[in-house]
Amino acid sequence: MQISAGYEIIYDCPQPTPMILCLSVHPSRMPDVTGPHRIAFDPPVVAREYRDGFGNLCHRIVAPAGRLTISSGIVVRDSGTPDQVVPDAIQHPVQDLPDDLLVFLLGSRYCDTDRLSDLAWSLFGGTQPGWARVQAICDYVHDRITFGYEHADSTRTAWGGHNDRLGVCRDFAHLAITFCRCMNIPARYCT
Repeated sequence: MQISAGYEIIYDCPQPTPMILCLSVHPSRMPDVTGPHRIAFDPPVVAREYRDGFGNLCHRIVAPAGRLTISSGIVVRDSGTPDQVVPDAIQHPVQDLPDDLLVFLLGSRYCDTDRLSDLAWSLFGGTQPGWARVQAICDYVHDRITFGYEHADSTRTAWGGHNDRLGVCRDFAHLAITFCRCMNIPARYCT
């Protein structure tokens, strides 16, 4: 199967503005990209690539004053095979987690664990730890939020998504990640 993906993002900057862009295919999937993988800038700007602490390919630019259009189009080969189901996957106690996974238990700007922890434990504390708990979280989020592009809000947190009961892809992910982190399950949003 081939998946066509792309974007066109337009910024109007009142002055030169430094930006960090995380708009590239993850390096682990780069071998599956058919054809060139490049980001276009109109007007042209200098972009410097680097990898962040999670291995994502990022670009640093200084957007000029005025309008800047950032765009890309790619095709990715994929087997189309569904994600593996592992109902007997276990949940390791926090004290047994490797040090480098602990960062995925922390709250963040969008994953406001402080506001959702009590709710998470009341909803999922009685579920079997491991696969069953994560599946219960995903099912709850799927049933809770109504998807619609018109519901996009770049400032919505997991708490907001839960209360608003609407959102886009990232809102589903932020709420599921937040509930997982509240339940001591390391979780990360990957695109």
